[in-house]
Amino acid sequence: MALNVTDDIVIPESELTWRFSRSSGPGGQGVNTTDSRVELVFDLRATKALPPALVERALSRLSGRVVDGTVTVTASQFRSQLQNRRAAAERLAELLRKAIAAPPPARRATKPSKGAKRRRLESKRRRSIVKRLRRDTDD
Repeated sequence: MALNVTDDIVIPESELTWRFSRSSGPGGQGVNTTDSRVELVFDLRATKALPPALVERALSRLSGRVVDGTVTVTASQFRSQLQNRRAAAERLAELLRKAIAAPPPARRATKPSKGAKRRRLESKRRRSIVKRLRRDTDD
């Protein structure tokens, strides 16, 4: 099951490592016998599915989450291992989509208009008058 990150980027199954363990979530009597918790491990540093520039971008953006060049995603909210596999795959795809997205355009600095300055100063004057009128005038 290859992982579609974007229309152009597909991570082959051979680059994904799946681990299964017992989940602590719902499951009734079967919770102690089925390995429904899923861990999906992806070696970001060694991947051939992403261009080197995108790998570097993803590594820098996911720096707090990457351990030795690998990203791990876990899913245990469902009782079924298959549903947890799908959830983990979708979580990893979304994580990678955000990590490799193009940076937003740089902000262009602008100045406030004359009208905006005038309204701000007038508002400050009105507030000042209100506060002055509330003061205690006992001398």
